[in-house]
Amino acid sequence: MPAPVSCSIMREVDVYVAMSHARELATELGFGATDRTRIEIVVLELTRNLLVHAGGGTLTFDRLHDPAHGIGLVVEALDQGPGIVNIDLALQDGYSTAHTLGSGLPGVRRLMDDFHITSTVGVGTHVRAVKWLQQPQRRAIYGC
Repeated sequence: MPAPVSCSIMREVDVYVAMSHARELATELGFGATDRTRIEIVVLELTRNLLVHAGGGTLTFDRLHDPAHGIGLVVEALDQGPGIVNIDLALQDGYSTAHTLGSGLPGVRRLMDDFHITSTVGVGTHVRAVKWLQQPQRRAIYGC
């Protein structure tokens, strides 16, 4: 299995490089256009958070294979920023410390199938989000 892809997110251009890597991996894994777009939005939100709130960090993409879920794509954001004081509040729509719409982390949670966040004030934040490849439903063909 190929190694995970890690992108250092330190400048605006890094956001688009990360989105390109995510799109390539999602396509390779067989995600359709709608899920690829969801994954790109997640990458955009997480990289923006890394730049705005932590001054940068790392975004990593990897393949998953789980007997219960099948194939998945995991996106992980890791920073050594100030951390999040109140994660529950940060996950509420409309809450923002950067005077934005406050839809970033709540949106990431909604767009992905699995979402986990840990943060320690003064140490940093780790977000892990997974999108599982939905296998197309097989239609029964009836007839002679």
